Amino acid sequence: MANIKSQIKRNKQNEVRRERNKAVRSELKTRIKNAILESEGGVQDEAALKLAIKRLDKAAAKGVIHKNQAARRKSRLVQRVRTLQNADQE
Repeated sequence: MANIKSQIKRNKQNEVRRERNKAVRSELKTRIKNAILESEGGVQDEAALKLAIKRLDKAAAKGVIHKNQAARRKSRLVQRVRTLQNADQE
C-alpha cells in the first residue's frame, strides 16, 4: 500500500477508470457479437452494425481503445457482416 498521498489518490483513480473501461470493453464485445448474429440470421437491418460502429468510435474517443484499433475492428466487422449477408443472398 502506498504511503504518499498523491499515490493513494492515483490508485483510487486508476481503479475507477479500470472499472469504467471494463464496462466499455464488455459492451463492445456484446455489440459486435449482436451485429454478427443479426447478419448470420439474414436480417438486412443494419441497426446493430451501426450501433457497434458507434460504440467503437466512442471507446476510441474516450481512450479506452486506440483509434487505430477501433478502425481495424470496424473494418473487420463490416467485412465480416458483408460476407455473411452475401452468403445468405446466394
